[in-house]
Amino acid sequence: SGSIDCIWNGFTMNGREDDYTFSVPYVDNSQVMVVKKDAGISALSDLAGKTVGVQAASAALQVLQDEEQQKALADTFGTLQEFADYNSAFVELQAGAVDAIAMDIGVAKYQIEKRDNGDDYEILDEHLNSEKYAIGFKKGNDELCGIVNADLQKLADDGTVAELAEKYEIADMVTLKASDDASTEDSKDATDDAETDKTEEK
Repeated sequence: SGSIDCIWNGFTMNGREDDYTFSVPYVDNSQVMVVKKDAGISALSDLAGKTVGVQAASAALQVLQDEEQQKALADTFGTLQEFADYNSAFVELQAGAVDAIAMDIGVAKYQIEKRDNGDDYEILDEHLNSEKYAIGFKKGNDELCGIVNADLQKLADDGTVAELAEKYEIADMVTLKASDDASTEDSKDATDDAETDKTEEK
């Protein structure tokens, strides 16, 4: 309706590319499982017959309900229990009422870090999926999207993005890089591609 100009709140662009005009993605976010370290759960397959918690209306729930993503995995669970918020889910995980919690890796790291007993939990190495966050504008609003993209790049180039990423311990998730870093990565990719081509020719 035009009453807002953009959506910017952990907004997943995957699967919505044709519905919005998106900014450059700034974070690569994965859906993961958090478990207690002493639970004997080290892989997604270990969750068969277990009780898994997830926040209602979350991206993690969508992944577990999607036939093309992880519904087959969710069908192996004993129960998939929805919670209004992750604080409640962690209380139940600590008590042993649930065996794992499905959630965004960024939220998982934050929840574990802020808890006095954070050392009791771990994130499984095997992720549910990977998704990118971006700012969503009304389809066709290229002008405003371009302005925001330019300013995002300025924040990356002056080090603000890297500083915030380090502060909130998500440096390994941030995809928005300074121009020099991006150029270096592009050059490396190009070199790797060239070497691959030469190998194939041989």
